[in-house]
Amino acid sequence: MDKLLISGGNPLQGEISISGAKNAALPILASTLLTDETMVISNVPHLHDITTTMELLGRMGSDLMIDERLNIEVNNSNITELFAPYELVKTMRASILVLGPLLARYGRADVSLPGGCAIGSRPVNIHISGLMAMGADITVEGGYIRARAKRLKGVHLTLEMVTVTGTENLMMAAVLAEGRTILDNAAREPEVTDLAICLNSMGARIEGAGTDRIIIDGVDSVHGAHHRILPDRIETGSYLVAAAMTGGNVKLKNTRSELLDAVLSKLREAGAKIDIDDTSISLSMPNGRPRAVDIHTSPFPGFPTDMQAQFTAMNSIAEGNAVITENVFENRFMHVHELQRMGADIKLEGNTAIVNGIKRLKAAPVMATDLRASASLVLAGLVADGETEVDRIYHIDRGYETIEEKLLQLGAKIKRIPSQQTRMPVSKARIVK
Repeated sequence: MDKLLISGGNPLQGEISISGAKNAALPILASTLLTDETMVISNVPHLHDITTTMELLGRMGSDLMIDERLNIEVNNSNITELFAPYELVKTMRASILVLGPLLARYGRADVSLPGGCAIGSRPVNIHISGLMAMGADITVEGGYIRARAKRLKGVHLTLEMVTVTGTENLMMAAVLAEGRTILDNAAREPEVTDLAICLNSMGARIEGAGTDRIIIDGVDSVHGAHHRILPDRIETGSYLVAAAMTGGNVKLKNTRSELLDAVLSKLREAGAKIDIDDTSISLSMPNGRPRAVDIHTSPFPGFPTDMQAQFTAMNSIAEGNAVITENVFENRFMHVHELQRMGADIKLEGNTAIVNGIKRLKAAPVMATDLRASASLVLAGLVADGETEVDRIYHIDRGYETIEEKLLQLGAKIKRIPSQQTRMPVSKARIVK
């Protein structure tokens, strides 16, 4: 497996561009199943999860063309397999997002249950119960969700908990349902809104995305369209935290500040000077070392759980003490034990981490346990004395496009030790230049 070797001590300086958001690209790729006309999706990040999704679509019969900038053209006029196998779904829980579109357009879908997740339980019962309320006949057998329906019917659903993928799956299914569907307690994340924008450009009739009530008036069919993926707010936040930790001065281009107001507020509280315009965010640290900040994670527009690990790393070298409360996932402090190997003074009490900031961390071999935990360990390595070795970085490659190249552009001392493994090619995808 690949590893990253990081020599700490360099303040990050310079400019980089932010990639498209993985968590928007995945449901939008799934949404292409709603039409047999060509979809063009731009600003797609070059990530392993994207490759997995393309592999899944390719196995179903999608014809995909990719240019050298990873703009993806998808045509689903020849879908033959309405099946998402365990071998792919187990590597990426977002594969469940093909369930709603397949059922809405084709009337059937066999999708593997995603299985367990390192950061906590993310059940799919809301997806299933919502589709059943819309008239689907669903059984779960042999580890697969087997769904059948003639035409789904619009219904008023109050989701029992806020779920991003649940909201997205049901919203996509409702696009081709008969009548009006109302989703109350819907997720408000920007990625949900981006999906709604894409669907509306295809001819869907969706209102309220970005609020906790989404209204979808079903249509008979949708058409092809071109959609540009919004910037990745978590990648943006991660590099801003990296700059704050190292006492750096960076400018992040091709991003949008309104996507991460809660994160920017906490960075300012930590002592960062932040300047924003329509497409960029600049951060500097006039006083060097950040101040400790308390964190309470919650669904958007609250502080994102996907930024908790990065702020835990920052608080570990900040001035003062901080209390970090994780309210979204029950097992999202696995990075703490690895940070402790680097000398961090952190005490865990249930869903709370109490962090006593120290001036410097010490390099040590550490192991990534999930996507955002791996990012926090890379950030810790940037400020540690010595050379930090981060193992199992395939987690990072699921969500950060060429992280070592971008950090090198900002002056970090970092290199990847490549493995001998190769990735599975994308079925039926053609690379065009």
